[in-house]
Amino acid sequence: MDDAGVVQAGGQFIVCTVDGMHSRLSDFPYLAGFHVTRATLRDCYVMGARPVMLFSDIHVADDGDVAKIFDYTAGVTTVGELTGVPLVSGSTLRIGGDMVIGDRMTGCVGTVGVADHITARRQAAPGDLLLMTEGAGGGTIATTALYYGYHDVVDRTINLTFLHAADIILKSDLLGSIHAMTDVTNGGLRGDIHEMAKTAGLRFIIEEETVQGLVNPDVYRMLMELKIDPLGVSIDALLIIARPDTIHKVQSLLSGKGIKSSIIGRVEEGKAEPVLIRNGMEEEFNPRFREAAYTPLKKLVEKEQQDFELMKKQVDLAAKAAIEKKARIIQKLTR
Repeated sequence: MDDAGVVQAGGQFIVCTVDGMHSRLSDFPYLAGFHVTRATLRDCYVMGARPVMLFSDIHVADDGDVAKIFDYTAGVTTVGELTGVPLVSGSTLRIGGDMVIGDRMTGCVGTVGVADHITARRQAAPGDLLLMTEGAGGGTIATTALYYGYHDVVDRTINLTFLHAADIILKSDLLGSIHAMTDVTNGGLRGDIHEMAKTAGLRFIIEEETVQGLVNPDVYRMLMELKIDPLGVSIDALLIIARPDTIHKVQSLLSGKGIKSSIIGRVEEGKAEPVLIRNGMEEEFNPRFREAAYTPLKKLVEKEQQDFELMKKQVDLAAKAAIEKKARIIQKLTR
């Protein structure tokens, strides 16, 4: 349930992560490249790792414009050059050769990093506090803004605040005292806190009012006007979990660099569950099956009544079937 995979090699931890570009940004290749690169670097940083290289994979449909590839790569390398992480390898392919009609583009960007100390989610402990930085969103928020004409909000998403904050922490002597870090992305805080509580086996309590104050004002205004749940979408915020003394030191460190952050909750012993404090009262803080609807089509689909528990069971059955198939093929190949 962590943000990246980790192996040990040569006495250090090697971290690898990959993120797919936002499909709805296919017509805005620079934004697609910029945001997916930020996303993969975020996942590397929150594991306590220093990114050392990027790789990219791009697929274009039959009528795809080659210019999109250059524009997309410019977005990737803008982030890479400003963070000192080079793009070193990649692949460019057609989607299905001449069988796919259209001009869509899709792909992914990954990063490899190195670390001495891993900040995995399972290390959260009772008594820890949760510190979150201000976020203005990434690909999801940019897509929402483009769909609904909030062009000023698109500009708000073009920043490297998260990466700067993570880099500051990695270069400090506080990293070894941090129990866990994550980025508030797909599924929003609802999804991330649910996963953290399940992984750590602890009770995570979140203050809604404090979280709202950490969403960029222009982004928050758009979400409210469009009736989109700020707790259920990616807002590109850094979430840090540690003992109170460490949290206060991290907050002071970030504040000194002009990065806004607030304590949004705490970790307690008890049932492994996420809890939301709303208007002074505790209530369930459950994730949805998918991220909060942020486009007209997603909102239309969300209106259909779907059995959440049934859908989870179907996903589990599909996973079981895949595992069984893998076992059959391994047995065949090792005879």
